[in-house]
Amino acid sequence: MRTGLVALVLAVTLLSLTACSGSGDAEPERPGRGGPGNGREGGRPELPTMSVAVEPAAVGDIATYYRATASLDPDKRADILARVSGVIETIVAEEGDRVSRGRILLHIQDAEYRYRTTMARVDLEKQQSRLSRAQKIFSQGLSSAEDFDTIRTDAASAEAALELAELELSYTEVGAPFDGQVVRRFVDEGQTVSNGTALYSLADMHRLLARVFIPAKEFRSIRPDQPVQLVVTSSGDRLEGRIDLVNPLVDPESGTIKVTVEVRDYPTTTRPGDFVEVSIVTDSHSDSLLVPRVAVVTERGQRSVYVVDGETAYQRPVEIGFEDDLRAEIVSGLEPGEMVVIQGQRTLRDGQPVSVLDALELGAEATEEPQTERAG
Repeated sequence: MRTGLVALVLAVTLLSLTACSGSGDAEPERPGRGGPGNGREGGRPELPTMSVAVEPAAVGDIATYYRATASLDPDKRADILARVSGVIETIVAEEGDRVSRGRILLHIQDAEYRYRTTMARVDLEKQQSRLSRAQKIFSQGLSSAEDFDTIRTDAASAEAALELAELELSYTEVGAPFDGQVVRRFVDEGQTVSNGTALYSLADMHRLLARVFIPAKEFRSIRPDQPVQLVVTSSGDRLEGRIDLVNPLVDPESGTIKVTVEVRDYPTTTRPGDFVEVSIVTDSHSDSLLVPRVAVVTERGQRSVYVVDGETAYQRPVEIGFEDDLRAEIVSGLEPGEMVVIQGQRTLRDGQPVSVLDALELGAEATEEPQTERAG
């Protein structure tokens, strides 16, 4: 009995030892711990090959701009007023008509003014005849100097009255004061107007003006005749202008300088009153290292670009200087000729394999939905 109990204990002990030794040999391998199929070194999964477009970093010139919004105004604009009272007889010019200086725009009934002119002419002839007789009498010593001066003054007054009557008669034909375009007509035929009534609004639009107010601290290289870029906000039309006038004084209240920009060539879709974004160069750098602005990626406040070396893209921190609409100046972190990624950079990772698109592939990629910028 005792011998059987000892045998049973030895059998249980042997089974326990066998189970413990077997559990240590069969532990499966886990991904990322150095076994087969673990991917990249350090346990990171293998990154897929990304198709990208590249462009070399190149040396060129770049500038900074002061941008402001302004309205386009005609070179000259004036409201034409009636100079006499009367009834509008004939409308000659309509809104939109281009007129030259002196062209008749409308007629005011002139019968009354012709009558006044005729009466003034008759009175002048009468006074001149009277003066002629008085001069003969005075030369013979038969009248006093005082009487002669009175008659001579009356003749001069009659002459002035005729000139005034003729002037008022001329005002019944309203002419354009300068070459321009009729932008508004305020009156209609048959309407009675008085001296000072607005008849037309006329604008000279051979050039358009944009007036902007630039902070004095930006006034480093602004000069007359300097080229200026303008974009019409309503249509997106890009216009070429130049600085026409620079006010020599700084406004003490705003600390700004008024700059007048002129635009001589513009499409028919651009009109006075349109708002434009004016971009004026305030400083420039020559022989700077430049990359397309889209190549620059910002993550957590850090600016960087992806540089392709062989078949791999590496993220490169850079310091940015000037920027314009299309390019960015690289102050440090990049060398001329290095290929930077300009398409696909938003989803790249440092060290990711890449294949560079050729021109045909790049055209096909451009038709696809654009990628969204990844969050920092």
